[in-house]
Amino acid sequence: MADWIARTSGSVQGRIQVPGDKSVSHRAIMLASIADGTSRIDGFLEGEDTRATARIFSQLGVRIEAPSDGVRIVHGVGIDGLLAPSCELDCGNSGTAMRLLSGLFASQTFASTLVGDESLSKRPMRRVTDPLCSMGARIDTEAGGTPPLHISPAVALVGIDYDSPVASAQVKSAVLLAGLRAQGMTSVTEPHPTRDYTERMLRAFGINIDYRPGFASLKGGQRLRATEVQVPGDFSSAAFAITAATLVPGSQLIIENVGIDPRRTGLLEALRLMGAHIDIHNVRSGPTGEIATLLIQHAPLHGIDVPVTLVPDMIDEFPVLFAAAACADGVTRVRGASELRVKESDRISAMANGLRALGIDVHETDDGADIVGGNAGGGDVDSLGDHRIAMAFAVLAQRAGGDVQIRDIDNVATSYPSFDTQMRGLGLGLEAAN
Repeated sequence: MADWIARTSGSVQGRIQVPGDKSVSHRAIMLASIADGTSRIDGFLEGEDTRATARIFSQLGVRIEAPSDGVRIVHGVGIDGLLAPSCELDCGNSGTAMRLLSGLFASQTFASTLVGDESLSKRPMRRVTDPLCSMGARIDTEAGGTPPLHISPAVALVGIDYDSPVASAQVKSAVLLAGLRAQGMTSVTEPHPTRDYTERMLRAFGINIDYRPGFASLKGGQRLRATEVQVPGDFSSAAFAITAATLVPGSQLIIENVGIDPRRTGLLEALRLMGAHIDIHNVRSGPTGEIATLLIQHAPLHGIDVPVTLVPDMIDEFPVLFAAAACADGVTRVRGASELRVKESDRISAMANGLRALGIDVHETDDGADIVGGNAGGGDVDSLGDHRIAMAFAVLAQRAGGDVQIRDIDNVATSYPSFDTQMRGLGLGLEAAN
């Protein structure tokens, strides 16, 4: 396992583009593979998670070319053209891949088994397998509802009107993807609107789908048409540079071509409520939502009660929000974020333990935490193999009073393989531990 040493190094300055959006990259490979014709994907994230998804479809008979970094040419086999796999299908560390693929494979006439790494093998899957089984899917999990997922051939799926108990784009997407080959209509209603990448991209691939915030519906039996996909910069990746520039005095940063889907950018609103100076310029629309340029300047932050309504729109950004809260004046309170307990790690516990190791006072609750802003010191923190925990502490270290050793950072490659190089280029103090 590799470690980082992170330390204060000066202001954050520069102009960057972050890697392609991971959520869009996963979906682009999946939909292009079952479309009729050849699709081109530009801006594809060259991360371990997304490459695992591409590898799975190659094992199912889809020819995928990679003429250069960030480009994939996908020769779709049609919605009924996937071939039976000869081995288990490894999703690596990606819950997105496993949950969406369970929906896509639920209607297939062949058996498949989805597996993952140690972290993914502990994550809950019944939230997707339960509604899929109510459609007629046959999916077995471990006793606790965790992977592997053993998917048996289905006789026929029947569309459902699913009132989801959780606000989860992955659950919604799994049900909609199963609905593509189900009889009749499939609809999903959510308790709170989530990101609509699946709906937007299904429409871009020619599917007649009705959707609005918190609701989506489609009729089974439709075919997808090949198209070109331009993947925007990943806001979840941009979040680390945004927060670093906000925290470090004298900083000014421009981030170009970032996706700003309102269901992804709750962190922007939360940081602004804390006093951050973040401007949005050059907004334009694309098939996967709006893209913009962000200008970030340093600003002192103050603690807030994070609005519960923002929680689903920033669920992946809470680790770096905790880092910002540790540097803010006063107390930042997070509630309604129990989903953080079942991510790649228990992110509430992982961040709280790491912050305490650096001298920050944190009180955990079942669904959040109270973070008392202060002066972080140096110390040793364990990322628990969680990429977002590791990157969040790399950001916080830029305001720490001593060196911060961040352990077990290998999984950063799952979502942001160029993180250390790009952040050093902006002025962050970050290096491999000896």
